[in-house]
Amino acid sequence: MPHDQRSAVPAQEFPPPSTTDPFSLSSGIWPVTAADENGTLTIGGMSVTEIADRHGTPVYVFDETDFKSRCARFRTAFEEFDVYYAGKAFLSRTTARLAEEAGLSLDVCTEGELAFAKAVGFPGERILMHGNNKSAEELAAALEYGVGRIVVDSFAELDRLGELLPRFPGVRPAVLLRVTVGVRADTHAHIATAHEDQKFGFSLVSGEAAAAVRRVLDEDLLELRGLHSHIGSQILGTAGFEAAAKRLLELRAQFVREGARLPELDLGGGFGIAYTPEDEPTEPEEMAELLRTVVAKECAALGVDVPRLAIEPGRAIAGPSGVTLYTVGTVKHREGIRTFVAVDGGMSDNVRTALYDASYSVRLAGRTSDAPARLVRVVGKHCDAGDVVVRDDHLPADVRPGDLLAVPGTGAYCRSLAHNYNHVPRPPVVAVADGESRVIVRRETVDDLLRLDMD
Repeated sequence: MPHDQRSAVPAQEFPPPSTTDPFSLSSGIWPVTAADENGTLTIGGMSVTEIADRHGTPVYVFDETDFKSRCARFRTAFEEFDVYYAGKAFLSRTTARLAEEAGLSLDVCTEGELAFAKAVGFPGERILMHGNNKSAEELAAALEYGVGRIVVDSFAELDRLGELLPRFPGVRPAVLLRVTVGVRADTHAHIATAHEDQKFGFSLVSGEAAAAVRRVLDEDLLELRGLHSHIGSQILGTAGFEAAAKRLLELRAQFVREGARLPELDLGGGFGIAYTPEDEPTEPEEMAELLRTVVAKECAALGVDVPRLAIEPGRAIAGPSGVTLYTVGTVKHREGIRTFVAVDGGMSDNVRTALYDASYSVRLAGRTSDAPARLVRVVGKHCDAGDVVVRDDHLPADVRPGDLLAVPGTGAYCRSLAHNYNHVPRPPVVAVADGESRVIVRRETVDDLLRLDMD
């Protein structure tokens, strides 16, 4: 894991967040049901103190009402699109079922993610399978379940699919070809996925993408439904999506003019969310209008028909629905440097700060305080200097051991990327709604870890 190279730098060199209210519930950062009741945070009609007492900490709190509302909002805003919920953001039986009930489709990347879809009977025709190195076994599982779209990422994958077809007589898989369009998204390098120097897709500029389209059309073994692009993740603006759409449509037009159909265009997603008050993500309605307008205008200029569009919102659905609760164990004031607040979790339940230099917000959640706000760094319990949960935010100056802290925006990529560094068991996921809680992913135990170790 990367180590925090800034830990000895005076705190004042980092600009504080725009709000210093330690009890602020900034719109867009917290789930829709979050409320403050005399200093105690409530989510889904339950106080976080009750949640912590009942389920322990750290714990991922999943606001079921918030998740459902975001599914519905994207389904409405992108009414004529196929909308794929990103399983990689956070996938459980519960989220798969809720996404299906909301009329969304599902994006999976591995046989493991597909297994969760199968476990709840998610319709195969509404599943799209991603992945830059899908094994023959994973592709076979997709064909067996009747996955609706396979996003082909390489010539090697075309070979694997061709070799599998004799095992599935009469099956003609529907595929999209992932195109690396040469757009560098305004996001962290690890989650920018459409420039040339990364692992995904067929390169547009080199001619690989056109060669892949030609091969699939000539071999006529697969049903080529269209093209796919994904420019990255946690993208707040629109310029990258507009540029990618135009480049994809130009490639598509070359083959449509020759008589190929290519009736679909998947514009990917990775739409960003607000982790701090400074983040200003594009609203779903605005993004939908932009994409449909750009595509219609470009198709008219190219003289071709308008394809059916698809998007993959990514974290924009699950991210704001999750809040992680921690208990403070240690507070250290480093005079002239900063205050460190250590909690009972850390990089094992949220590696994004260490991996992507991600920014988060935090608030005191279980009591009120009249103490002035103090700039702090919330750190974890792991033996790594990069074990940071919240790099810089404000808490009351009297924050102390035993306090309950809440970190919003952890519904996506936190449980998915969770791990067992220092042999720390992963936290549970607890769904809350209408004043009730239920465990949807149980807490791991030390016995779970020992069970995998062969003596």
